[in-house]
Amino acid sequence: MLKLADLIQSEQGFRPDRASLGISEAVVDSRQAISASMFVAIESGHTYVKAAFDRGAHLALTQDKIDDDIRVLDLTVPFTQATIIPEPPFAVRVTNTTASLQKLAAYWRQKFNLRVLGITGSVGKSTTKELVAEVLSQRYRTLKNIGNYNNEVGLPLTLLRLGSGYECAVLEMGFFVPGEIKQLCDIALPQVGILTNIGTVHAERAGSQADIARGKSELVQALPADPEGTAILNIDDPWIVPMASQTQARVFFYGLDPKAELWADEIVSQGLKGIHFTLHYHGQTYSMQAPVIGRHSIHTVLRTVAAGLVEGMQMPEIIHALQQASSQLRLVAVHTRQGALLLDDTYNASPESTLAALNLLNDLPGRKIAVLGGMYELGMYEKSGHEMIGIRAAEVADQLITFGEHARMISSSAIQAGLSSSAVSSFDQVDEVVDALQSTLKQGDVVLVKGSHGLRMDRIVQALEVEA
Repeated sequence: MLKLADLIQSEQGFRPDRASLGISEAVVDSRQAISASMFVAIESGHTYVKAAFDRGAHLALTQDKIDDDIRVLDLTVPFTQATIIPEPPFAVRVTNTTASLQKLAAYWRQKFNLRVLGITGSVGKSTTKELVAEVLSQRYRTLKNIGNYNNEVGLPLTLLRLGSGYECAVLEMGFFVPGEIKQLCDIALPQVGILTNIGTVHAERAGSQADIARGKSELVQALPADPEGTAILNIDDPWIVPMASQTQARVFFYGLDPKAELWADEIVSQGLKGIHFTLHYHGQTYSMQAPVIGRHSIHTVLRTVAAGLVEGMQMPEIIHALQQASSQLRLVAVHTRQGALLLDDTYNASPESTLAALNLLNDLPGRKIAVLGGMYELGMYEKSGHEMIGIRAAEVADQLITFGEHARMISSSAIQAGLSSSAVSSFDQVDEVVDALQSTLKQGDVVLVKGSHGLRMDRIVQALEVEA
């Protein structure tokens, strides 16, 4: 169990025996504080220290001034034999709470002998994390990020959940600025790096695709040399293939190209029932089905199989785990009061993920209606990204509804690509979209709802979904 002594040792380099206070877990949201937990005050979190204590937290890691009546252990000065450890709850003052959280996580991770798999890429990180963790957990006790805990705060919080018995950790690693993934790797020390793809998501902050590729390549550069380290790379992505020369680790290519070590063909979408395909590996062929939606999900399956193989699992064992998997894309299928099928893919949107969702829509029977919102943070790819989606929507959808200002680029592009203007509508209010759909939906229709998270297009789904 994590102890106050571990925090002091990670902060000052020695371990005082008398600092034996246990820490059940670390949180950055005071509402998630539990008995004996440590609340890490990040920025405005300092105003919630007392709230965390009220919920049972024993410690609060702080850097700013807090209420005078809160007891404080000051680690900005040397800890000595004369240092008094207050009775909990109390604050532990450090110079920078984020940096101290990261130091503690790096220190704690090194206390465990386990395999760490890091996953990064523009699209598919979370789905890959979930599926890889689920398959590996069939043989190994496996830790994974909760939700989107994939950044300089979330990843350390995840590592602090490590305890005795864990054999693997599957960690999603996000990227916004150069050096970020390197920093995460310095903390997590992954032996395996999985690259999904290089797209345009977050290009507004991260830069061009070349800039994004350089940032993502920090994962393969951080891996230990072969045979300890393995880089699992997408052979179908021209931005990822060159990363093979940037790592000392063993390179394991996956994809649809027969030149890959693991590849697939004969991919058939079975709609919401999953996909059927043929796997090829070292001269062996395996025909199988997986409960993931859309033909584009084959790359997620291939990444997962590759991870299982690298971690010593046998192919029959991996196939069985995949077929039993409960992990799924963030897309959720529900029904409307009219009997239409509603594909809720409102978690977020990029050109790559929206194309994949439109391809799924194309695979399903029935009249196809695409409700598409704008895509944020595309930077220099904003115009081309939206126009590309409009072209594909014109090929797939019988009716297109766009939501928000950015999405008007989609509707204009769809009309230019040949979709009748009478089949295209653009709205700026949720109620307008809901009214338009309610007036046209009928049994057998299939509706895709997708847009950037900030648009809160889940409100459209909530308004149309029939209550169970």
